[in-house]
Amino acid sequence: MRPYSLAKPVLFSLPPETAHRTVHTALRAVQRTPIVDLLRRQYTVANPRLATTVFGLDFPNPVGVAAGFDKNAEIPRVLEALGFGHVEIGGVTAERQPGNPKPRMFRLPEDGALINRMGFNNEGADRIGRRLDSEPQPDVPLGVNIGKSKSTPLEAAADDYLYTYERVAEAGDYFAVNVSSPNTPGLRSLQDRDSLEAILGTLKDAGARPLLVKLSPDLARPAIEDALAVVEDLGLDGVIATNTTTSRPDSLQNPNKAETGGLSGKPIEGEATDLIRFIAERTDTPIIGVGGISDAEGAYEKIRAGASIVQLYTGLVFEGPALARDINRGLLELLDRDGFDSIEEAVGVDLQ
Repeated sequence: MRPYSLAKPVLFSLPPETAHRTVHTALRAVQRTPIVDLLRRQYTVANPRLATTVFGLDFPNPVGVAAGFDKNAEIPRVLEALGFGHVEIGGVTAERQPGNPKPRMFRLPEDGALINRMGFNNEGADRIGRRLDSEPQPDVPLGVNIGKSKSTPLEAAADDYLYTYERVAEAGDYFAVNVSSPNTPGLRSLQDRDSLEAILGTLKDAGARPLLVKLSPDLARPAIEDALAVVEDLGLDGVIATNTTTSRPDSLQNPNKAETGGLSGKPIEGEATDLIRFIAERTDTPIIGVGGISDAEGAYEKIRAGASIVQLYTGLVFEGPALARDINRGLLELLDRDGFDSIEEAVGVDLQ
């Protein structure tokens, strides 16, 4: 029996945010100890067939941690030790924010899902930037997810994003512009062409590279195409597809489905993969695939649909710390099955 099988009932007896903080505190405590090396030996799958180069960065494997798990950049090195090929911290905002009132995270165990309305709670760009500059960072690529401060008017969004970028610029290996969280009022309106051009153009002029944009699964397909036109026009380095959704599939069983916020996990897996395929058919810009991944088959499906690398969060909550290792081992088996010499060969093979 895996240790997480014993710990999971205890953690799930706690409110979700309390459980997350408990795990976070434990991981933070071991990050500066030799236990990290033990974790790395236990969980890392080192195989050159999994390595890939995307937007100029070298990833030892295609499986990363999505933004939201480590909002304040407190545990990126221990997440690397759990076998992840990259870590995306944040979302970071210019201002320190408490986020929305609690409770603001809800489990849907029968559905393999979470609903959150966290509201970009984080310590703010100044403090997180200092932490990134003063503490050792992981040996895998570190992404920084940047969001808009709640109090900043939409018309001042570009300057708000710029302030945050300038304070995390030295430590980040890539920068993800989050205009798609459903939990900050008005944020998703920044996905229109004019707003995207203003924000992304400002950051690109400031030297932000590689620069990516994170899109919502709730955008209509013509709006997705408009966003991709901005990506192409500005020469952005990547697209992250997707964020959480405000929709509620009919298949949801748990009563928490009535809670407001962004739905993540298994129920959005197929929709996220379909959107990855839609995007990949319209651009050669690299895609980070996110949404519902909890096993190797799900990760592989997104890769075959056009994702160069993938991320997860909700799956980690339900499956535990061995998930990256299990997915990477499974990916090697799937590459063998399909006759591919590397993960790069599998990217987009299902596209017509």
